[in-house]
Order: sequence, then C-alpha cells, then structure tokens
Amino acid sequence: MEKKQPVISTEGLNRIFQNGSEKVYALKNISINVLPGTLTVLRGRSGSGKTTLMNLMGALDKPTTGKVFFNGSEISRLPESKRDELRRTQIGFVFQSVALISQMSAYENVEFALRLSGVPRREWNRRVEAALSTVGLKKRMKHRPAELSGGEQQRVAIARAIAHRPNVVFADEPTGELDTHMALQMMRLFRELVARQGITIVMTTHDPNMMELADHVYTLQDGEVVEERFNDIQPDLFEGVSADG
Repeated sequence: MEKKQPVISTEGLNRIFQNGSEKVYALKNISINVLPGTLTVLRGRSGSGKTTLMNLMGALDKPTTGKVFFNGSEISRLPESKRDELRRTQIGFVFQSVALISQMSAYENVEFALRLSGVPRREWNRRVEAALSTVGLKKRMKHRPAELSGGEQQRVAIARAIAHRPNVVFADEPTGELDTHMALQMMRLFRELVARQGITIVMTTHDPNMMELADHVYTLQDGEVVEERFNDIQPDLFEGVSADG
C-alpha cells in the first residue's frame, strides 16, 4: 500500500518572541506531519503553543528557525505576496470568534469570501449554496448573524472557509464557546467534511473530550510536543447527534 505524503509538515520549528532582554520560546523544535484527508487536533492548555503552531502551518506567521512544508514545498520563507496567495486559494480558516460581518446575510458572508479568493463571479452562487447546504444552512442563508444561533454562526464560518475548496482548513478553538451538544455537532460536521470531501482539517482545542474524535492528536505543553496519538474512529461516536441540529 502506497504511503500517503503529508499535506503539511514541519521540521525543527522554533518561534521566539523578545520580551525586553529575555527570549521567550513559544515553540521549541516542533516536527510534525499532517496527512491528507484527516482531522488532526493540536491539543493543550492556554499558552501551550498550539495556536502559534497553527499560525505557522497556515502561513499567518513565520518561524524564527525551522521549516514548514505545504504539499512538499517550503512555505516558511515565501514572500508575503506568495503567502497571501496560498492562504486565499488553498487554505481556509475558522476562528472561535466566527468573525462574520453583521450587516451581511449568511449567503453574503460566504460570497464575500469567494470574492476575496478570486473565484470567478459566475461560480459564486453555485458555490455559496453548495457550501451552506453542506453545513445544513441552505434554508437560513438569507438570515444575518444576529438572527442565527451560536452554532449556526459557527457553521456559516465553516461554509465560508470551505466555499473556495481549499486543501486544508485550520480551525482555532471552534468549539470553545459552544455547549457539549453543539460541540459534538461541530465535530460531526468536520468528520463529514473529511469523509465526503477529503478536506484536511487541523484544529486547536483545550477540551480533552475532543481527543477521541480526531484521527491524529498532538498534545503540546510549554511549546513542545509531549504526546502523539492516533485514533481508530468509530461511527457510533456520533450516534444520536445531528450535524444540522
């Protein structure tokens, strides 16, 4: 059986911040792999370095030393224009705050992201409707964020992140402000995106309950990977939990 090549890999990543005369290591010698078509969790307490690592992997920041590879090509030393193009075309982001534009409907929020990604105008309507249908919100597409529940807003944010068909979606604490039931809905949706669309998802969390729902888990502590584990995902983990509420 042919071994899958990582869609993202890092080699000896260090991220150092200067605090006066003191050097603070946010990350220390991180080398990890993310395989395509998987859900990978970066787990750790606040301050563990998981968000810093995600930002480096998603080309939002550059390492002090070390390398980041995306589909086999090093991206950690690319000029900002190339990094911006990579983020717009091949990467999607979901943030805990959802960051939806309040004056726009769910449809308009997703459409606006397509405009920024350079998707041809003739494809906007089809892609917006497909993305919102995928997250179970086709009937709510004309509603503004204030008219949607917290879970629905998070699903709009996911639709926005996948509408331009990225290779990888990064999600920073996407379940952090949701109750347990809504968090399970979110994780089921992520698993469906992985299984049905082959999207690779990397998410951060401090919730130990999310560990069992990922294919691959890296646990960080004080900027270092202290544990790596693989899970054999069982379908009955989500029994009785609907992805569309």
